[in-house]
Amino acid sequence: MVTATRRGSAGSPHGRDSGTPTRPDSRGTEPAGRARESAGKTQDESAVVIDAAASKISRLELGQSGIKLTDLNLLLAFYGVSGDEAESMRELARAGRQRGRWSTYRNVVPDWFRQYLDLEADATEIRWYQPEIVPGVLQVESYIRALNATAHPHLTDEDVDRQVEVRLERQAILRNPEGPQVSFVLSESALRRTIGDHEVMREQLLHLVEVSSRPNVELQIFPFDAQTYATASYSFIILRFGEDATTDVVYVETFTDADYLDRPDAVRAYTRLWDRLRAAALGPVESRKLIQRMADDMKR
Repeated sequence: MVTATRRGSAGSPHGRDSGTPTRPDSRGTEPAGRARESAGKTQDESAVVIDAAASKISRLELGQSGIKLTDLNLLLAFYGVSGDEAESMRELARAGRQRGRWSTYRNVVPDWFRQYLDLEADATEIRWYQPEIVPGVLQVESYIRALNATAHPHLTDEDVDRQVEVRLERQAILRNPEGPQVSFVLSESALRRTIGDHEVMREQLLHLVEVSSRPNVELQIFPFDAQTYATASYSFIILRFGEDATTDVVYVETFTDADYLDRPDAVRAYTRLWDRLRAAALGPVESRKLIQRMADDMKR
C-alpha cells in the first residue's frame, strides 16, 4: 500500500519522497518481467489476466509503456507477489506515470497533486465529499475561470487556460462507460455559494443535473437542515482499486499540501463518516430536483 501519510517535504510544498523508484532496474527489464518468470507464467497467460494482447505485457516488461494500477494488481495476484515487493512495483508504476501524462502541466499542477491524478485515473470507485465548492471534475469552464479569478488572481491567462485543460481532461472519467463508479455528496452551500455571476452558476447547476443522470455517477446534496451531527468542514476523497478494500486510499487536501491515508483505522474512520453523510443527504432523485429548482430560480 502507499505510505500512510505522504506530504510534500518541509523544504518545499511540492517535494517528493526521495525513496520512490524512478527507473527500471539495470538488467533492462521491469520487475514485472522478473516476477512473471519467477512465477513460471508466460506473457500470453499474463495478457489473458488483464484482457490484453501479449505485446502489451512485452512493452510493460521492457519499460516502454505504463500500466493501470488495477491491471497491475491483477498481475501481482497472478504472480503471487505481495507485501513490500508488490508495493515497490506499484510505486515504480506510479513514478513512471508521474513523469508522463501530467508533467507538461507542472507549472499549474503541483507534485503532491499529480500523485492524486494518477490514483484518480486508476480508481474503480471514487467517493467524494465536498462542502464549499463544486468539485473540479464537475466544474464547467466558466466556473473554473471565475474561481481562478478570485482564488488565484496571480495566475497568467496561459496558466488559467492550462488549469481549464487539466480539469476538463479529468472529466473524461465521468463519460467513460468503463470508468469508475463516482459518488458525490455535496453540501448545499457548495451550490449556493456564488462563483462568478448568476449566469455562471446557472450553467454550473444545469451541468450537475445532466452529469447526475449518467449511469456511473451518483450525486447527493447534504442540505442545510440535515438532521445529523456527522459532517466535515473540509473535503475528502476515498479511492478504491478493484474489489480489495485493503488498498483504499483517502485523499485529504490542505491549502498547500495533501495527505494520502491508507492506514486501516484511518480508512475505516473516513468510510464511516462517508456512510453517515450519505445517509443524511437527500437521495439522488431528490438532489437532482433540488438542483434543477435552484437553476430555474436563477432565470427569474
